[in-house]
Amino acid sequence: MTRVLVVDDERALLRAVGVHLRARGYEADLVETGEAAIAKSATGQYDVAIVDLGLPGIDGIEVVNGLRGWTSIPIIVLSARHEHTQKVQALDAGADDYVTKPFNMEELLARLRAALRRSSADPEPAMAVVQTVDFCIDLVTKRIIDAAGAEIRLTPTQWHLVEILVRNAGRLVSQRQLLQEVWGPTYVDQTNYLRQFMAQLRRKLEPEPARPRYFLTEPGMGIRFVLAGTTVAP
Repeated sequence: MTRVLVVDDERALLRAVGVHLRARGYEADLVETGEAAIAKSATGQYDVAIVDLGLPGIDGIEVVNGLRGWTSIPIIVLSARHEHTQKVQALDAGADDYVTKPFNMEELLARLRAALRRSSADPEPAMAVVQTVDFCIDLVTKRIIDAAGAEIRLTPTQWHLVEILVRNAGRLVSQRQLLQEVWGPTYVDQTNYLRQFMAQLRRKLEPEPARPRYFLTEPGMGIRFVLAGTTVAP
């Protein structure tokens, strides 16, 4: 049975999440503080964690940092609409996804299922070939071939962006993480770099660059490579 650790100081919401999880066959441990979440995670074997950012005492970002100290399980953070900066910090700390309050319970469960699918996928993405209806990305040979069999040539910087996003397929990669990994720590605030290069990539890879289907931007948050309509082969 899949074990889920849920931490939120709103008791009514915590109970509701627990009811929905258990009704769908998950085993849910519910706690109200960051301190309790850290203690539980240190002694229990969990498959996924749901962490509220606005916790008293140890806040959600500290919980994410603590969990990442000894586990690689998927972490979904819950946040209020005004907690934009905290969401970015949580993603940089190692959270895999976020859901904004108030949220539909089915959305949370869908994000949970997606996170669990990603965590159980082939752990060796360097051996993967990602095939879409519009192009094929070979992470080993570092080549992209379009549907007609022609090679799509990318600059080293463009390839670096594609590689990071594809290796994190389905996961939101924060703007800060992309800027730091591609351009370096002194460029983490240069979001115009990211906008410019993503526009270039969409013109090369998206069938409709103005309506992207693969490289999706969540404004102010980051970019997600979506695997809809694709397959991953060893």
